[in-house]
Amino acid sequence: MSPHHPEVGDLFRRFRERLAAESPDRLTSAGSDRLAAGGTDRLDVPARPEASVRGGATDAGLTSRPQRNGEHTGRRAGRRGGRRGGGEELRVPEAEFTSYYGRPVLKAPVWKWDIAAYLFTGGLAAGSSLLAAGGQLTGRPALRRAGRVTSLAAVSASAVFLIRDLGRPARFHHMLRVAKPTSPMSVGTWILTAFGPAAGVAAIAEAAGWLPRRGLLGLARRALPPVGHAAGLLAAGTAPALATYTGVLLADTAVPSWHEAYPELPVIFAGSALASGAGVGLLAAPPAEAGPARRMAVAGAAMELYGAHRVETRLGLLSEPYRRGRPGQLLRAGRLLTAAGVAGALLGRRSRVAGAFSGAALLAASVATRFGIFYGGVASARDPRYTVVPQRARVEARRTEGGSVT
Repeated sequence: MSPHHPEVGDLFRRFRERLAAESPDRLTSAGSDRLAAGGTDRLDVPARPEASVRGGATDAGLTSRPQRNGEHTGRRAGRRGGRRGGGEELRVPEAEFTSYYGRPVLKAPVWKWDIAAYLFTGGLAAGSSLLAAGGQLTGRPALRRAGRVTSLAAVSASAVFLIRDLGRPARFHHMLRVAKPTSPMSVGTWILTAFGPAAGVAAIAEAAGWLPRRGLLGLARRALPPVGHAAGLLAAGTAPALATYTGVLLADTAVPSWHEAYPELPVIFAGSALASGAGVGLLAAPPAEAGPARRMAVAGAAMELYGAHRVETRLGLLSEPYRRGRPGQLLRAGRLLTAAGVAGALLGRRSRVAGAFSGAALLAASVATRFGIFYGGVASARDPRYTVVPQRARVEARRTEGGSVT
């Protein structure tokens, strides 16, 4: 080494001491390497995304910013063996979520209003068949007739809405090729297949009184009532599954506010089905025969209001979609209409007008509740915050419990 050229180590040591004297906070062990390589007198640690969350068709971007020592925990920006003494080390914190170009993490459901209508008509068919069975067993022909006819009309509308969503009628037929108990869609297809013909036979039996008394049609006139009674009981036996399987179907998806509400959705849908069936009875039957309908209204309203209150309060961040915007308005309207319907049914027991008002309010409440639940789930899928923030909370909870996160 030439005496006119001091060693590189001496030059570096002098430069380091001068920089420490001028601005000690900027000096880090990572900065030493950069300065030795000819860097500037300022240390910038670039942000580094530590992870990404993939869901549906898009990715969620995770970004981070450098923090001073003590603000956050994270990976050290510098290398081992930094200088001793004063001087703070910059750290890269754990990644913070930001939406990747504002795009959702999950692909929102492609279902439209016809699926929300399908949720309502399926519950109406189930509730009406239970109402018809109650009228049949207690000798109330007006309730039985109204329940059977409404049940057939509602399940027919359900089939139309479902086929409309599937695109081709053959797809419904193809789903009957297998029976998969672990698939709510497969189970629901078989429930509809069992319920629909039974409800149809029970409704057709109501036309037996219009047939002539003699001949072949006279034989049908005598055979239809007992066949209709058996079919009506079969439909009523299938009705609880028809009323609740759609709640299980929604909860089985990845949509955050549906999936997290898996204990409440079947309860809400069962209560809504009972309330809508009771509304049919209050509309169609005279007050003297509307006793079972009033009891159904009270039971259904209690279940529906309890479940709706739970999904709006229990889910934390995921309850927000049920309280805001159009879903919140629909669910609040459903609560008010349900309360008005029950109050009218109990206070106006002897008034046909009060009964009709109560029945219409209960039917409207069921529509509002089903559509509110539907649109609340869709809203949660469109906002990436409802997907990533709960995931992060679960990861942190596992870390604090000492569990392993894969």
